[in-house]
Amino acid sequence: MLYYEPLGRVSFELFADKVPKIAEHFRALSTGEKEFGYKSIYGEKFEDENFILKHTGPGILSMANAGPNTNGSYFFICTAKTEWLDGKHVVFGKVKEGMNIVEAMERFGSRNGKTSKKITIADCGQLK
Repeated sequence: MLYYEPLGRVSFELFADKVPKIAEHFRALSTGEKEFGYKSIYGEKFEDENFILKHTGPGILSMANAGPNTNGSYFFICTAKTEWLDGKHVVFGKVKEGMNIVEAMERFGSRNGKTSKKITIADCGQLK
């Protein structure tokens, strides 16, 4: 039997006023109301909403993609200023609480992208 110790909770503020389509996408996937969490709520892939917001520092929540207009269900949290991602990945939120948890997860990472331990989102939803 494998046992994994929870690192804690991370909560986000979504920028629905700037990127409403992507904010709703993330919220709907997080709550499970679309009954899946592995693909876009808008179909296979969806377009970049806009690049108004920038990757200004730690805690920025952004869409991962495979090129222009290929957004799906993948996202990432920045742990540093990453201005080279501006215009390529849509920023749609930021860490509101739990940046220490994000930093703890980062310690399991490596330069090649593999983690030394499995990192899993065990529970998610919308805080009231």
